[in-house]
Amino acid sequence: MAVNTRVPLIAGNWKMNLDHLQAIAFVQKLAWSLKDAGHDFTSTEVAVFPPFTDLRSVQTLVAADKLPLAYGGQDVSTQESGAYTGEISAAFLAALECQYVLIGHSERRTLHNETDEVVAAKVTAALKHNLVPIICVGETAADLELHGPSAVPVAQLKAALAGVDNAADIVVAYEPVWAIGSGQAATPDQAEQVAAALRTTLAEVLGQDVADKTRILYGGSVKGVNIAGFMKEPNVDGALVGGASLDITEFSSIVRFQKHVGL
Repeated sequence: MAVNTRVPLIAGNWKMNLDHLQAIAFVQKLAWSLKDAGHDFTSTEVAVFPPFTDLRSVQTLVAADKLPLAYGGQDVSTQESGAYTGEISAAFLAALECQYVLIGHSERRTLHNETDEVVAAKVTAALKHNLVPIICVGETAADLELHGPSAVPVAQLKAALAGVDNAADIVVAYEPVWAIGSGQAATPDQAEQVAAALRTTLAEVLGQDVADKTRILYGGSVKGVNIAGFMKEPNVDGALVGGASLDITEFSSIVRFQKHVGL
């Protein structure tokens, strides 16, 4: 494998939390907290994923204060525009200067019955408007017992890449469903095993150059006390953080893993 030049990405998925006023206060405080702590945003990228109703407020704040934070949407429509009540198109997210969009999150797959085909269509829609899709893959406890580690995430990734070419900029997030919100994260070894299999899949589908540059995140009960173990693994390039991303102190600790683990 080539020398790892991938910039770590710590992404905070707020889910359905914080209104637009709370979002303004949170983003300001997060940026100040990290700046005061001397965080180097070029060495570890930080992104937040607010609810759709917060995005314009976050965009305005980030632009006005020149904050070194990225942001994105929590989901995107497969459709460009039209009679799709409640849907948000990739064009709308791009107009708000979003850099990223989450696609295929386990909650969308489970609660909204999103299939691999829908996920693939959303990836295509995002790339059309130069958004970087963070493609979420992961297995349930039943999947793990039935198929073993990596089988389901690899199959989901292959399906998601159906319309992707080797010029695309993507991120992959491995989020074992059995770990999300449970307080019981996967072990670093477990995360690395799956991340390595996902990188092999990227090489098979899109080529080794794409596999070498694509960041693979781990998500599932990530905290300041366990991030160090994940970030020491060669194929783990960051974290997709859920509940802990709503706590300034905890999220800042995760972002600053290089300082408190001596990496």
